[in-house]
Amino acid sequence: MPFSRYKSIGVVAKAFQIKYIRDNFITEIEFDVSDSFRNELELILNEGVFDNSDMAICETIIYPILKEVWKAYRRNFLLWSHQALTYDENLSGTPDYIVAKRSPLGTVVFDKPYFVVVEAKKESDFTEGWGQCLAEMVAVQKINNDPEQRIFGVVSNGAIWQFGQLISDEFTQNKRFYTIQDLERLFAAINYVFQQCELQLEQQL
Repeated sequence: MPFSRYKSIGVVAKAFQIKYIRDNFITEIEFDVSDSFRNELELILNEGVFDNSDMAICETIIYPILKEVWKAYRRNFLLWSHQALTYDENLSGTPDYIVAKRSPLGTVVFDKPYFVVVEAKKESDFTEGWGQCLAEMVAVQKINNDPEQRIFGVVSNGAIWQFGQLISDEFTQNKRFYTIQDLERLFAAINYVFQQCELQLEQQL
């Protein structure tokens, strides 16, 4: 069934026999947020229309933040928007964003994914957002056929960002969440995830 049918972490955990852990695994790694980005985000938040639809949240807040960090890792990774992801009839759909290994065949080829991002449509939808995100992480793990690979996930409504990781049959949800009101710490958390993806990639070469 599609990822959106998984309505909570508990539903996914039961379906795929995944242990749930709540702990802090993010080690913030400082990222230099440019003044131009700060000014652009401030303009959007003060003067723009950014929360009138799911797509607006994605385009004006979530994607620009991800892209800003991704640029530092673009030699090894591509940031895919709304790329179909299918393992079987029980695990299929389209995550909002996926970070995947850059294919030697070019930017038109989708390679091994490491990191999925799901937008929570409303603050109250974080429970459903995590059900969908964890299902996508399970799909990535199965597609890559590497249960020991560390798969990362994020659920965000633009303002609040929550992080999780899946290793083998253990899913850890980071207790601390991040917000755009503390941009330095948010970028440091995202930077940590990208760095961990890069370290895994280097170990596999």
